[in-house]
Amino acid sequence: MLDPVVILGLVAGCCSTFALAPQAMRVWRTQQVEQLSVGMLWLMISGCILWLAYGIIRMDVSIIWANGVAFLFITYMLTKKVRDIRATGRR
Repeated sequence: MLDPVVILGLVAGCCSTFALAPQAMRVWRTQQVEQLSVGMLWLMISGCILWLAYGIIRMDVSIIWANGVAFLFITYMLTKKVRDIRATGRR
């Protein structure tokens, strides 16, 4: 049986991580990224990488899982945004 603290961490991680899902799905569906701030995306991915490193050092599955999935969402949106900037010159 999982420790209640681990369950709490996993639930919190799900809420934080999947808060990004609607935005990522919107980008995927519409292919529009004008509403995304490139600065915000770079800051989010930096924080995500640092949290992921922290989770690995602490061997905390809830931190690793949440930030690993968040990293995928953020990387997708950042990649689409950078491609749009290169194609259109818009930020």
